Amino acid sequence: MSMAMARASSGLQYPERFYAAASYVGLDGSNSPTKSLTSKFPKSTALLLYSLYQQASVGPCNIPEPSSWKIVEHSKWASWNQLGNMSSTEAMRLFVKILEEEDPGWYSRASNSFAEPVIDVQMNHNSKVEPVIENGNTYPETKTISSENGSQVGTQDKDVVVESFGSVGVYDQWIAPPISGQRPKARYEHGAAAMQDKLYIYGGNHNGRYLSDLHVLDLRSWTWSKLEVKAGDESSTTLDPCAGHSLIAWGNKLLSIAGHTKDPSESIQVREFDLQRATWSTLKTYGKPPISRGGQSVSLVGNTLVIFGGQDAKRTLLNDLHILDLETMTWDEIDAVGVPPSPRSDHTAAVHVDRYLLIFGGGSHATCYNDLHVLDLQTMEWSRPTQQGEIPTPRAGHAGVTVGENWFIVGGGDNKSGASETVVLNMSTLTWSVVTSVQGRVSVASEGLSLVVSSYNGEDVLVSFGGYNGRYNSEVYVLKPSHKSTLQSKIIENSIPDSVSAIPNATNATRDMGSEFGAGHEGKILEIAMDNSYTTKSKGDLISVLKAEREELESSLSKEKLHTLQLKQELADAESSNSDLYKELQSVRGQLAAEQSRCFKLEVEVAELGQKLQNFGTLQKELELLQRQKAASEQAALSAKQRQGSGGVWGWLAGTPGQNADDE
Repeated sequence: MSMAMARASSGLQYPERFYAAASYVGLDGSNSPTKSLTSKFPKSTALLLYSLYQQASVGPCNIPEPSSWKIVEHSKWASWNQLGNMSSTEAMRLFVKILEEEDPGWYSRASNSFAEPVIDVQMNHNSKVEPVIENGNTYPETKTISSENGSQVGTQDKDVVVESFGSVGVYDQWIAPPISGQRPKARYEHGAAAMQDKLYIYGGNHNGRYLSDLHVLDLRSWTWSKLEVKAGDESSTTLDPCAGHSLIAWGNKLLSIAGHTKDPSESIQVREFDLQRATWSTLKTYGKPPISRGGQSVSLVGNTLVIFGGQDAKRTLLNDLHILDLETMTWDEIDAVGVPPSPRSDHTAAVHVDRYLLIFGGGSHATCYNDLHVLDLQTMEWSRPTQQGEIPTPRAGHAGVTVGENWFIVGGGDNKSGASETVVLNMSTLTWSVVTSVQGRVSVASEGLSLVVSSYNGEDVLVSFGGYNGRYNSEVYVLKPSHKSTLQSKIIENSIPDSVSAIPNATNATRDMGSEFGAGHEGKILEIAMDNSYTTKSKGDLISVLKAEREELESSLSKEKLHTLQLKQELADAESSNSDLYKELQSVRGQLAAEQSRCFKLEVEVAELGQKLQNFGTLQKELELLQRQKAASEQAALSAKQRQGSGGVWGWLAGTPGQNADDE
């Protein structure tokens, strides 16, 4: 096969894109970088850009803290120091992202001062490219490459089959159908939903600017048209431009959930577009809503929406889980058990048999993942099963849809290049396989693209739109998957002859669609779309396998019942032992209460004895006092008696004054 080299203009990659952004804002070694920043941006933004530049070019802050009197220097130091050990790559990406939000047209203006690198892309020029018949003219379709400022810089052959989609019999290959009407502006991180053979596109990001337009692609005529939103009544509202939101088809209405806006709200907003009235309205919700975010996954499970992860307005990555009941419009935050996925955004999610929520890939500011996590929505328990087959490379910004038990993943990237392969996961066996691969700068190998599943001529088709791979895209690609669901049969016609069996087609890369359509006009033609390898014999084998599995399950069930009986007996024994222990505990509690009562009585007696002992001391002191008084009295009486006896005869003859006085 002869190969040729095509040259394509590419947007600057990191770190060159960061250096170009730094040069644009004046952080390229100029004498007054801070002055240059503050002249272009608010002070808070200028300070953040300066600190991110220092983190990316120098590393974590390790200089001494300036004096608080030097207000400017201290503010710069504090802002830089708060970044901690943020990696250089993450600081570069945040720097460029902030610049794109503040000055969406910086790249176009800066591109005039530097030359973009030119990369070589391998193109397969031997691929059969059929002419496109549109408006009566026949011509080979080419892809126009636009520069960042919208000017056309050249054309490039598409590395996909391009022909009238109705006559294509190729499966598992991306096809560019002939599109008419006015295409939407190129974009990524937009919302997309399919409803009634129509693809709806809302919002997105173009050159750093958020969009708010709503477009519809008719999947039968492949014609674009723009929906004009009406003013409506008082309940209607005008939506702010947004990106990174989710668009969900609900009945005959579209729901827009979350997303990044220029002036973000505190919590997630749920808005509804009425297709009949062509008006937007904000729905009132109850409960505690999640904080506002973008890059989250939103999955419809029955009458509920399951929201996981994303990135908030402060660029903090999230891994929280919330459920919105669409009947009561009530939010519920789920605290699931097990180990959840790490905080991330731009991942994909899918629901299997209305019970299991699968999360794949996504990334942080500097790292992309290829891990697979499963949440059981009945037990609310996270698990990380082992993946089988050809596990995809790490990626973020990819898109996915389910067809039966098959989960198709398209696009995405790893901060270096886009993912060129389209992969599929069998959610029943958790086995990956590659569906197809593209070469060159095709939008299905870009980040932020959208993917929906619809029906065309009775067959499932995957429809991709937009994305970013160094430039913003607005192309539409379609793929007919050969993978069929084994969960249930799809009966195309309403009558099935007993003699007709499923047609094996697993080895056929193409089908004669024309003969099928011709036979459809002649009579009743049917097709049972079961697993591609099933034949009448394989059906019998399948029944045998199912019987064996049934017997195995019944045996396992019997073992589980026996184990349950054993557990019940152990539970009864434990309850009996617990009853005895409880009685013993009550007895000990009674004894303890008696002892406490006796102790209380002893304490009272001790207090009374103490009081008596204190009274005894007082009485003893009084007794000693009386004894001293008595001794003093006896001593006085003895002294008086002695004086009286000492007078003798002479005293009697002469008389004493005292006695005479007494006699008188």
